[in-house]
Amino acid sequence: MKKGLVLSLLVLMFAKSFATVKPNSLFSDNMVLQRGVTVPIWGIASDSEKVTVEFNGQKVTTIAKDGKWMLKLKPLKAGGPYKMTISGVNTITIQNILVGEVWVCGGQSNMERQLGLRSGQKPIVNWIQEAAAANYPEIRQYKVDRKPSDTLVSDALSKWVICDTASVKEFTAVGYFFARDLYKQLKVPIGLLFSTVGGTPAENWTTRATLESNPELKTLAEQYDKAKLAYPDAVAKYKNDLPSLMLKYAADTLAALAAHKPFPAKPAPPRNPVGGAGGLYNGMINPLIPYAIKGVIWYQGESNGGRGKQYQTLFPTMITDWRQNWNQGNFPFFFVQIAPYRGADPMIREAQLLTLNKVPNVAMVVTTDCGDSADIHPTFKQPVGNRLSLAARALAYQEKIEYSGPLFDNYVVRGTDVELSFTHTGKGLVAKEGELTGFLICGPDKKFVPATAVISGNKVIVSNPTISFPLAVRYGFVSVSKGNLFNQEGLPASPFRTDVE
Repeated sequence: MKKGLVLSLLVLMFAKSFATVKPNSLFSDNMVLQRGVTVPIWGIASDSEKVTVEFNGQKVTTIAKDGKWMLKLKPLKAGGPYKMTISGVNTITIQNILVGEVWVCGGQSNMERQLGLRSGQKPIVNWIQEAAAANYPEIRQYKVDRKPSDTLVSDALSKWVICDTASVKEFTAVGYFFARDLYKQLKVPIGLLFSTVGGTPAENWTTRATLESNPELKTLAEQYDKAKLAYPDAVAKYKNDLPSLMLKYAADTLAALAAHKPFPAKPAPPRNPVGGAGGLYNGMINPLIPYAIKGVIWYQGESNGGRGKQYQTLFPTMITDWRQNWNQGNFPFFFVQIAPYRGADPMIREAQLLTLNKVPNVAMVVTTDCGDSADIHPTFKQPVGNRLSLAARALAYQEKIEYSGPLFDNYVVRGTDVELSFTHTGKGLVAKEGELTGFLICGPDKKFVPATAVISGNKVIVSNPTISFPLAVRYGFVSVSKGNLFNQEGLPASPFRTDVE
């Protein structure tokens, strides 16, 4: 009897030692799978181990190679909850699975900002009421933790979270408002793959190989390499200088206190450059690929401020890079034009605007009316999410609605007037709350002065009595736009200039 017990234990131990079949953490309880497309499922297992996935009437088998396995399910219909079994030597059961629409939420701090409170930032408008009403069990979020890496990461090691009044506080606010408004229209489950890091430029989210292959962008990779080499010496110097830095900080603080001025910044160690030039792509986007998705919503650009000309190349390159690596075609990519903020370079918004004509199947949300000139993290996120959902409804789901504010198309000089034409005029152009504002005009001297602008049908006529030979017009092309040109659907016009370089 003892021998039988020992034998059973040995068999059990032997089985466990080879029970290596394991799915990627994306495939876990409460997940949302994309409907209507082939769905890859993948994970790890022992070499040559037979892996079988059973889901909603489908049964697919593959053989693990080099410790990895992947198979594909045929297109699925929206619904659930379902369960999935993944079996090899062992068997794993995944519960409460929904099939619907999956969207990636990417970017920097304005997408990263969760609905709940965040230290150092103002509360999201009406966040308490929004959280109290957030009972949407068919909206789920998979959050990728911050993990920059110089090598490719295969698994984000996270989990799916169901949206309710408590958990929603940790959902991306923009992503949640997008998902909520989309859910109300589509009536199907919505999954959010939430991968963001505040204060990060677009090159960190683009593969290094792509940066290096582009003559205009390869210097970004070179700069990163130099920063990594210089970092240890910078840390050593900081530690050596810290006593004197703290003495100066104390003296400057006392002086500021006496003069009733803001306190100086406390000395801080040099920032570790890890994660630059593809590092966030490696650690936070690659683990999501090739999960079946519908598209991407993106809010980023502030950290590329001052490099608007370069962003004209970098941002379209990043979008193309993601699409090529995901290998799911030119999936929808909808982005937010960064909000007005004091000192912000308007050329970043221009670069985002120009992206509309450089890559297919994209849309841009304008936020000139919901920013905060004194806060780079504006708190009015509801319109941002709603406008992203309008773009999705129109372009991803073919609903016949207007989804964009007016976009500058062309201009004609007629005597002393400049006639501007636009796309996305919707049911007509309107000046919100009074006469049109925000327009500037210049003559041959290229000195811009305020202009009179009036709506004529679906065009805007711009002039100034002091300019007999108008050369160019600008609208909202400043750090903080005061323009009030909208279409009747309530969507604001994007800032622009006719003298684009």
